[in-house]
Amino acid sequence: MNLYKLHNNPETLYGYDQRYEIPGFAYDIAVNRDGRSPELEPYIMKKPNHAYQYAKKFIKGRWPEAEQYIMKDPEWAYWYAQDIIKGRFPEAEQYIMKDPRWAYWYAYYIIKGRWIEAEQYIMTDPEWWDWYKKIKR
Repeated sequence: MNLYKLHNNPETLYGYDQRYEIPGFAYDIAVNRDGRSPELEPYIMKKPNHAYQYAKKFIKGRWPEAEQYIMKDPEWAYWYAQDIIKGRFPEAEQYIMKDPRWAYWYAYYIIKGRWIEAEQYIMTDPEWWDWYKKIKR
């Protein structure tokens, strides 16, 4: 929500000059513009979920500059691999494998088989380990 637009003189409010530095705010502005906003991209890319959504909606492909942020969040790295790369995201695998849930989904949908390097992490969660053991080898 853009609270600045509710004020008669938003430029007089504290933080107005830095408002775009907040990733969620910058993303919301880009969505409202309904197009790429290069001046906002350095801020949007810093929050993995917004970076993924921005890449999917506006860039419509890989966003190399944002990958350093996306890869460190197992959930959004998985979705980025699934929907944007449409395949493995090797740079992110060291982060994805440490989260049993996302490691399972990555093995099942991206690798489409066992992910031996991640098994030690997946087995720490009995529920995801049970699901993982059902993957056809």
